[in-house]
Amino acid sequence: MSKIKKLLASINHRPYDIPKAQWQFYHEWHGVLFLHWEIPYDVLRPHVPEDLVIDHFNGKYYVSYVIFSMRGIRPKNLFAFPPVSNFHEINVRTYINMEGKAGVYFINIEAEKALSAFISRQLSGLPYEYAKIVRTKNTCIAENKNKKFSIDIAYEVGELLYQKTELDIWLTERYCLYQVEKKKVYRCDIHHEAWQLKNTKVKALKLNYRFGDLILGNKPFSSIHYSEILTVVSWPKLQIKLNADSLKIKKLEH
Repeated sequence: MSKIKKLLASINHRPYDIPKAQWQFYHEWHGVLFLHWEIPYDVLRPHVPEDLVIDHFNGKYYVSYVIFSMRGIRPKNLFAFPPVSNFHEINVRTYINMEGKAGVYFINIEAEKALSAFISRQLSGLPYEYAKIVRTKNTCIAENKNKKFSIDIAYEVGELLYQKTELDIWLTERYCLYQVEKKKVYRCDIHHEAWQLKNTKVKALKLNYRFGDLILGNKPFSSIHYSEILTVVSWPKLQIKLNADSLKIKKLEH
């Protein structure tokens, strides 16, 4: 059985079925580091399109800063082209739940290569932009001069986390992303194995990411996760037709 067929056959950990349509892109995420912050709803809400329902865990809202190295991204039936398909990425995301499907919304995305950022932005419609990103096994230094964003972090990866908390699962096990284009809401489904998370400690951190009143780095993060590698397939984005129930949930969001 091929790697992708084996991946598509492993579905017991998912909260809902994978799409029946053919997947569109294959990619691998290497060295994934998550930093999670609890953020007040009133601070977070202006940074998420109004038609998206912000998800919460026991009444608490979160934003995550994610560093990883993209490898081998390619369309179905085509080969990867490493000068474009391999690059470091940083994204800032929050959590959305629409029609009972828990996913993520990207507030900001940065890629190490300008060409990769441009192609990703054109193909996906997601807010990719270039940033200088340098990674080693346990460090990352990055700078986005246009927005004056920067990070300098050193961390230590420990043993596998065998007992995940409900919050660990809530923050990581999400199988779609949401975006809004021209006042239309879209969902893009993804599939991967369950996250294999490791205990991790931050040894040093200088972080400067500010989106209006939403400031990352001015207080300790709530939790941290690390995973070595994740193999992923994704499907074409589909428009969501907002119905009365969706709008009702939106009004009751907070």
